[in-house]
Amino acid sequence: MTQVEGAVEVRVLLVGEDAALLEGLSQSFAALGYVPHVVPTLHEAREFALTTAPLLAVVDGELAAESGADALAIPLSPGGALVLYHNKVDDRATISPTLQRAVLAELTLPLERNRLIALAQHVQERVRATGRGKRTTPPEQRLS
Repeated sequence: MTQVEGAVEVRVLLVGEDAALLEGLSQSFAALGYVPHVVPTLHEAREFALTTAPLLAVVDGELAAESGADALAIPLSPGGALVLYHNKVDDRATISPTLQRAVLAELTLPLERNRLIALAQHVQERVRATGRGKRTTPPEQRLS
C-alpha cells in the first residue's frame, strides 16, 4: 500500500542522534510518499510538531527513557502514534509505565525497518478509516 494520490500529506518525525540510520529511514519514508523530518532532540521534536503535527513520531528509546515527559509532549495529529526504536536487541532502555502505555511499538532498527513502514501504513489507514484525519468543509458550509 502506498500513498493515495490526492491524499493529505502524512508527516513522519524521526528523533535521534544516529544520522545515518535516520537518513536511511527518511529516504524510505520519502520513497513511499510520506513527508519525513529529522531532528536530534526531543525539545526540537516538540517545537517542530507544534507547527506541523506528525502522524508518526519515531523516537530513540534512550532519549525517551531519559525524559519520558518530553517524549509524551510531542503533539501528534489526530490518530497519530509514538514509536520507540533502539539499535541493538539488548539496548532497550527501561521506560516509565506511562510512556509504555503511550507507545505503539518498540523496534530494533534498522533490522525492523519493514515493520516500521507497515506500522506507518497501518496508522495512516486507521486514521482514514476512523475519520480522524483533516476534514475539509465544503465552501458553502464555511463561516464567512
